[in-house]
Amino acid sequence: MNKRERFDHLLAVTSSKKFLANDTYIQEIPFFICPFLPQETNEMMRDVSNLIKKLNEKNIKVLKLDLYDICLDLLVREGDLDWIIEEEENMSKDELKEELQNILDVGDFVIPEIKNLLSAHQHDIIFVTGIGQVFPYIRAHNFLSNLQSTIKNKPMLMFFPGKYTHTLEKGSVLELFGRLTDDRYYRAFNIEDVKA
Repeated sequence: MNKRERFDHLLAVTSSKKFLANDTYIQEIPFFICPFLPQETNEMMRDVSNLIKKLNEKNIKVLKLDLYDICLDLLVREGDLDWIIEEEENMSKDELKEELQNILDVGDFVIPEIKNLLSAHQHDIIFVTGIGQVFPYIRAHNFLSNLQSTIKNKPMLMFFPGKYTHTLEKGSVLELFGRLTDDRYYRAFNIEDVKA
């Protein structure tokens, strides 16, 4: 589908009562992936803002979780950002990645922060952005697996810069930026395949 059709489809699906009530996917974790071409990131983020605006007009409350902003806030709050900036030039890429993975451990730090945000804001649906900006220290499959214990009854839609494909031989695969194959993640549905 073209960009306009994709926006119309997203609006129709995310504003439908069946989708918001999780009637279509009973017994399933209500996780959805919206894949998009990495070169469309700026346009997609504008579409996400417009989608939130349109849903708000329909009295549907969206909680937007930008993983990059969440990680940056955690680094600032814990006093680690200045240290990372100072030490970055003295570390190899692998050392920097390991430091960030330790400081921003998904299960120990990111998910508890998201739990706080979920309890602090009323919402009908959750949008997750920024997964491309937090790669490689946060991987999509790891984030989604950890998030399963936190989000169970509200739909969550992750905007993913890459491909989310399903084949018989590989199962469901997240390909960040259309090149980097992440570990398999089976529990999410491609929003493009969901009927309004």
